Amino acid sequence: MNFIEELRWRGMIHDLMPGTEEQLSREMTAAYIGFDPTADSLHIGNLLPIMLLVHLQRYGHKPIVLVGGATGMVGDPSGKTEERKLLSIEQIQYNLNGQKKQLMKFLNFETGNNRAEIVNNFDWFRDYSFLDFIRDVGKHITVNYMMSKESVKKRLETGMSFTEFSYQLVQGYDFYWLYRNMNCKLQMGGSDQWGNIVTGTELIRRMYFDLEGSEASAYALTCPLVTKADGSKFGKSEGGNIWLDPAKTSPYLFYQYWLNLSDEDAAHFIRLFTLFSQEEIGQLTLEHQNAPHLRILQKALAKDVTLRVHSEQDYNMVVEASSILFGQGTTAMLHNLPEDMLLAVFEGVPQSEVNRQIIAEGIGIVDFLTEHTGIFPSKGEARRTLKENAVSVNKEKVSEEFTVDGKCLLNDRYILVQKGKKNYYLVKTR
Repeated sequence: MNFIEELRWRGMIHDLMPGTEEQLSREMTAAYIGFDPTADSLHIGNLLPIMLLVHLQRYGHKPIVLVGGATGMVGDPSGKTEERKLLSIEQIQYNLNGQKKQLMKFLNFETGNNRAEIVNNFDWFRDYSFLDFIRDVGKHITVNYMMSKESVKKRLETGMSFTEFSYQLVQGYDFYWLYRNMNCKLQMGGSDQWGNIVTGTELIRRMYFDLEGSEASAYALTCPLVTKADGSKFGKSEGGNIWLDPAKTSPYLFYQYWLNLSDEDAAHFIRLFTLFSQEEIGQLTLEHQNAPHLRILQKALAKDVTLRVHSEQDYNMVVEASSILFGQGTTAMLHNLPEDMLLAVFEGVPQSEVNRQIIAEGIGIVDFLTEHTGIFPSKGEARRTLKENAVSVNKEKVSEEFTVDGKCLLNDRYILVQKGKKNYYLVKTR
């Protein structure tokens, strides 16, 4: 199986320029994808283009990651209804540094002829004057050609600045620069980038012939834009993007996003976002169909992606955290949870605050559950529930004689109360 065949069975090809597969079969080929520097972290919406580069490298080709230090100062109009806020050079550089750390988890940048490289297009644009650019580059692409692109057509009614209109020329020159200086013959990206990428191949053909007097061939490949079966946007939750940075999206919430996918989405996404073989996915799918309640596909997908984006330690921690919420956890496991993980697990449960001094001095469980936290409306109901052995503090059943004190504090601040099987309350000290 070659690179293109691998992408085909996984459903990762939307558009493919004629001759691309033949080029990849002929020789080790350098290919690039550009990444938007508008945030200091990538999100799971970036995972599909990252996986294109991962598969490319696995089949012996050379991945080039282009971070858009220059294009980030312009803003890509593709798929946008209004102009983006432009970023400063300092902010872009900060964002690029954060993204580079994440990309290094997926690609080999260290060894081999096909080791990955990161380039920043600001390096070749910073000293390129506007007059030189429109003379050397602008003359090769007509306005009619640029206006025929979907990314431009969709914005003509609402209005488009010259800054945005020039974006496809700037991106096209990126491809030309990489072709001339790094022998990069293929650009890849999402299907919304097809127009920009094709402009690049056309610019290479025209500029190269103009300068060298010989033909040059460049190629294009795009992957589908990922959507969920229910029509909701992939990679979004109530809190916004699902980020790769654990400070923006905790490993627990990251894992839960994949774990909570529908069966249809899990069957689709396990092809896109893992390195499982066709046979392995077939076996997992069969096992899932025989016992769908076990969520085998979701668990395999969530584990694989969490391990690669975060770490084995993070994965083990989120599995423990999940078991705490769904009943199998222990008090020891709860005490070992870091604060951010604890808060992520119990996000959305009712919360109350009590004075730290009261806990330090020790307080009877009945008074704690009623007067100080309001978990029970009356002492009589609290006592009845305690006698039924239906109240837990930090996952341990307690009786009416129990005293809540400083030893109960999780992360020196929190107490978890459980009423019955499913009703959790998080008490904070202040």
